[in-house]
Amino acid sequence: GVYSSDEFREFSESLLRCKPSSRGVNWWMCLDLMLSEKSCGAVVYTKNTGVKYLLLQYGAGHWDFVKGNVEEGETEQETALRELKEETGIDIALFVDDFRQRISYFYKRHGATVHKEVIFFLMETPPTEVKLSFEHIGFEWLSYEDAMRKLTFKNARDVLQKANDLLQSRVKHN
Repeated sequence: GVYSSDEFREFSESLLRCKPSSRGVNWWMCLDLMLSEKSCGAVVYTKNTGVKYLLLQYGAGHWDFVKGNVEEGETEQETALRELKEETGIDIALFVDDFRQRISYFYKRHGATVHKEVIFFLMETPPTEVKLSFEHIGFEWLSYEDAMRKLTFKNARDVLQKANDLLQSRVKHN
């Protein structure tokens, strides 16, 4: 559900206090308090001068794809489109059928463990002009090989490989 900032702060503080050694608290109670997030995003490419993939540099320095948290009432694809527009200014893009890749990982936020699930789609866009949001400090349109070298995380490289494999198989069948 959607929580107010006060409700979220109270929830986060209760999670931080959750210690299985505390009287009356067991591991299952702590696991129930673990935070969970779902994001959606896209491997975005253009074919203006050969296939080029869009990578964004986040404020922390890492390179990744467009992505962001799902808002209440949004579908996964609506989230990916909204995030593309918010993070890059690009508002024209087409989804490539038969591509939906899920990754998940854990990270720490304010001392709490967060389980993050990210769904990636593959999207083609004609525009290459990018207007970065405040969340990012750089962007590049790169060939597959250069994008594979630039991406910071292995799970992102795995998603890019699957996207590129799908595009290559479609070229061979046409």
